[in-house]
Amino acid sequence: MIRGDGAIQQVDGLNKIINMKDHQISLYKQKDSLKDEKIENLNLIIIKKDEQYVLEKEKSENLLKELKSQRRKTFLYRVGTFIGIVSTSMLLLK
Repeated sequence: MIRGDGAIQQVDGLNKIINMKDHQISLYKQKDSLKDEKIENLNLIIIKKDEQYVLEKEKSENLLKELKSQRRKTFLYRVGTFIGIVSTSMLLLK
């Protein structure tokens, strides 16, 4: 009977170890799935940042075009004003 009691204790100890290892494995799996989820979230953030970068670049290009157009209009107004002043002066001097 003593030998049987020792075997039962040994089996109980091994079962406890197996349960602890199973729990440890489940924790590792949970940790792995959380890391996968974090990677997916980071990839989503990268995609959103890329989209923001493209939008900001387009906005910058559009503003630059608008600024060039505005400069052109201002230049034409100045030229027109100068021509108007010169032609008016010439007409008044005649």
